Amino acid sequence: MRENKALTEYDLKVWIQKEFEAAGITAEEGPDVAVGANASDPHYGPTAERALPIREGDFLLLDVWGKKKSPGSVYYDVTWVGYLGAKVPEKYVKVFQVVRAARDKAVELIRSSIAAGKPLQGWQVDKAARGVIEKAGYGKYFFHRTGHSIGESVHGNGVNMDGLETHDVRHLIPRTCNSVEPGIYLPEFGIRSEVDVYIDEREARVTGAVQTEILALLAS
Repeated sequence: MRENKALTEYDLKVWIQKEFEAAGITAEEGPDVAVGANASDPHYGPTAERALPIREGDFLLLDVWGKKKSPGSVYYDVTWVGYLGAKVPEKYVKVFQVVRAARDKAVELIRSSIAAGKPLQGWQVDKAARGVIEKAGYGKYFFHRTGHSIGESVHGNGVNMDGLETHDVRHLIPRTCNSVEPGIYLPEFGIRSEVDVYIDEREARVTGAVQTEILALLAS
């Protein structure tokens, strides 16, 4: 961390990487740290040359993934968002609520289908999430697939939650894991919420904490 200078997206990325190393966690590149308009690019990754400072009043997106440094370990991949202030502005809250509803709709479809023993294809999960965002009027601002397979690589070879980039007709099967990560990417900011869903024989469950509201990162 640099003294007397604003912390940048790249500084935070490097700090997270050092914390991972100390904890015995490895990752394929990343993490993604983005403020403001940079969060509107779902593939943004900060570099020392182009990183923006992180200041009070900024909207912050963190997409972090990693796994233990041991054979057979699988990845955990999660995206959370926060606001550098005591109270989150309504413009962020409004969009987050739509993204959250889309995420939860997709997760519930997976859960209910697996519990009922009902076949479910990747594109159908994407359709469930995308439908929520389209109904709210943000359809053109959601321009990537809803989720991807996760395994020993952060992007695995299994079924993707995808009806946009491809039409993935592969079925969700037991003992696999997938991300569910819808997003809305407006010109001035982007919001994504990501969870991982593990599928067992007759149960699907989110494997970690679930973000229910934007974090206010500065005390009042």
